[in-house]
Amino acid sequence: MKTRKLGQNGPEIAAVGYGAMSFSDFYGPTTEENSHAILDAMRDWGVNHIDTSNIYGMGGSEDAIGSYLSKNPEAKTFFSIATKASITRDADNNRIFRNDRAHLEAELDISLKRMGVDRVDLFYVHRRDPEMPIEEVVEGLVEIMGTGKIGSFGFSEIAPSNLRRAAAVHPVAAVQSEYSLQTRSPEMGLVQTCSELGTSLVAFSPVGRSLLTDHPLTVNALDELPFLKDNPRFQQPNFDANIAATDKLRALAKEMGEPAAALANAWLLAQGDQVIPIPGTRSVEHFRECVRGAEIDLSAEDLARIEAILPIGWAHGDRYSAGQWVGPERYC
Repeated sequence: MKTRKLGQNGPEIAAVGYGAMSFSDFYGPTTEENSHAILDAMRDWGVNHIDTSNIYGMGGSEDAIGSYLSKNPEAKTFFSIATKASITRDADNNRIFRNDRAHLEAELDISLKRMGVDRVDLFYVHRRDPEMPIEEVVEGLVEIMGTGKIGSFGFSEIAPSNLRRAAAVHPVAAVQSEYSLQTRSPEMGLVQTCSELGTSLVAFSPVGRSLLTDHPLTVNALDELPFLKDNPRFQQPNFDANIAATDKLRALAKEMGEPAAALANAWLLAQGDQVIPIPGTRSVEHFRECVRGAEIDLSAEDLARIEAILPIGWAHGDRYSAGQWVGPERYC
């Protein structure tokens, strides 16, 4: 497996990682056995970076990782683990974001206990609290680094301008953002800023929540997935239009003798050495298709053909609904 450096100071991790939201029931029912099968496959294929969060399945994702590491303690030295915190509830059960050190470290301690580890390589602020200056947030994260509980820190879904403010206080190892052939907004500043600052751009949903695969979700399947049912790109008439558009990618992938998911991940890797896709799936077979992307070296001609069939801006509908946009920072 090819590797890429996570931030300026390492460690070296697999060029394609794994997004462990799929260890929860977010995209459909799963089991601990199924999650462990993915982790076994990761070790077999040299995929050592796993990305989770304290809210994925309300701790269920971290629990699955913890139970696996308990059964396979030797795997603790193999995996580079990232987790996140900051999304919580107030006394009235309203969803809020807390970025203060006390909250972040308390949640981190719970995550470490769930997974049965003493530290994680990367700890993200899952969503920014816009009322707290990001410089103060970074100072708290640096203090947590000093405890040895985290190797580095990052932010999820922040704007390039705030990344610059944070990096002026301390290097930021990674920014996580949705980025794919379907979602190109990071190219309007985030890709460039990460490259300039030596910050990894960890790309979630690299296969467009199934649209950039050989087997996209069906209309009937969407009825059982509340997040996608409310997502503009999966609502009619956008959904049918997006399926028709991505049929061209499936045809090109077939012509090239590759899975569409492999092509989508290979395209992302070609966008810069700082880009690290983290596909998530409950299927070992589908994950292998995604990992295959790291084995493909796309030529300039290949990239031009992909760009011709899915030019920037092709997707129908916004990537989030109004409610889903609460938290991620818009910057273009």
